[in-house]
Amino acid sequence: GSGVFLIVLRNLSYPPSTPRLRHGRRHQFNPTNVNYRANIWALKSEGCTHVLATSACGGLQEHTHPGDIVLVDQFIDQTRHRIETFYDGQPGHPDGVFHIPTAEPFCDHTRAIVNSVCKGLGMHIHPKGTVLTIEGPRFSSRAESRLWHAWGCDVINMSTVPEVVLAKEAGLCYALIAMVTDYDSWREDQEHVSVEKVLKTFKENAHKAELIIREVIPKLAQKDWTEILRQK
Repeated sequence: GSGVFLIVLRNLSYPPSTPRLRHGRRHQFNPTNVNYRANIWALKSEGCTHVLATSACGGLQEHTHPGDIVLVDQFIDQTRHRIETFYDGQPGHPDGVFHIPTAEPFCDHTRAIVNSVCKGLGMHIHPKGTVLTIEGPRFSSRAESRLWHAWGCDVINMSTVPEVVLAKEAGLCYALIAMVTDYDSWREDQEHVSVEKVLKTFKENAHKAELIIREVIPKLAQKDWTEILRQK
């Protein structure tokens, strides 16, 4: 049928049975040390077919300002120390090499449902955009942030890669609800990004993510995903 859906959430407070917090409940795992492979492998093993992810992001353009939601459709990887495949030649892992296509890394069908829900809720959203993922845990220097801005990236975070790549490799439908919390560091007329600023804005807008997810899940369950999942 429609499969099992799991929500991957970050820095939100929901009942314990609902979210899977990437960084731990005490935010004890930095972005590099999050066990992305174990998380995705566990979902696949349990029969999950979809991942709805949320992420606090910095806005890299004038049009992606704090409080906005971006349904990203592309990524640029600026991480350095993360394994992006299950096929790494280690004992007990899948054999061979899997050259996964990532021209379309996010699930357009899932994104379309999220987009429709957001519009129905009257939310101001950007239906597509490019997320740039950095290694972290530090934030970008101003020079780096200006470079990402010049590249035309829309938002920046520390968690989408390799999460989306691994989900793609596992055949899961992955969609990201990027919640803009700040302008990173590229704008000199704005306060530069800080943990306090990110958490403050993210908590203020957390109810948006809750509303979206509660509306999206039933719509995902109503759709026949058989053929879509066969093509993954």
